[in-house]
Amino acid sequence: MKNDPGSEPAPDTAITRVIDLQRAVGLLTRLPVPLPDNPRASARAAWAYPVAGIIPGALAALIGSLAMTLGLGAAIAALLALASSIIVTGALHEDGLADCADGFWGGWTPERRLEIMRDSRIGTYGVLALVLCVGLRWAALLALFDAGLAIAALLSAAVLSRAVMPALMSLMPPARPGGLSHHVGRPPLVATGLAIGLAATLSVLFLNSEAPAAILAAGLVGLAVAALAQAKIGGQSGDVLGAAQQMSEVTILLVLVARSAAFQGI
Repeated sequence: MKNDPGSEPAPDTAITRVIDLQRAVGLLTRLPVPLPDNPRASARAAWAYPVAGIIPGALAALIGSLAMTLGLGAAIAALLALASSIIVTGALHEDGLADCADGFWGGWTPERRLEIMRDSRIGTYGVLALVLCVGLRWAALLALFDAGLAIAALLSAAVLSRAVMPALMSLMPPARPGGLSHHVGRPPLVATGLAIGLAATLSVLFLNSEAPAAILAAGLVGLAVAALAQAKIGGQSGDVLGAAQQMSEVTILLVLVARSAAFQGI
């Protein structure tokens, strides 16, 4: 019987790594990068999720910095940075957050919650989750642009929050048999470890001494989302991964605001 080429890790070559990065960028952004026919190849490429996260993070930092240079002020810079990040990802993770909010609190059984999460319509819980999360991200970025720390914060939050996703994929079973998460499968442990290691290393480069606080925040939020998802639907899904990314990102930004305020003696 022929082996499924996506069911086992491919040889660790430079070409394989480049292809994995291409897959990660195609999955996590709206850039015109083709996705593999075999969904399990996306799980193997999970190590590159944090690297792909540099794209929305860097774009947001660039747009926000340009707005500040033009004298538009921190409030507008924060809003434009946030908008650019959402646009380049196609609101992929925000959609997952809204679906999880609707499903987790709109249904009484795991089956009903999963059914609600599959519904493309948005409910009250989803709207509130989006408003609160986007509002907090904007407020945090406003403070960080004022403090001159937004570039490092955006880049670090972008890579760390996307390392949470392969971690949850490895730790948790798919909640829905036959769903996309089930077909993608779990990433190899080496891919998950590499994703976490890359994100932590990049965070240290971006944040220096503030990196441990950001890394700890991402890890704790990831564990909290995992525990909630396990209790509500018995596993993870694409929506859960998106929600984990969003919750990790906003928490990292808020932690960095708090650290900045403490450092400045405010």
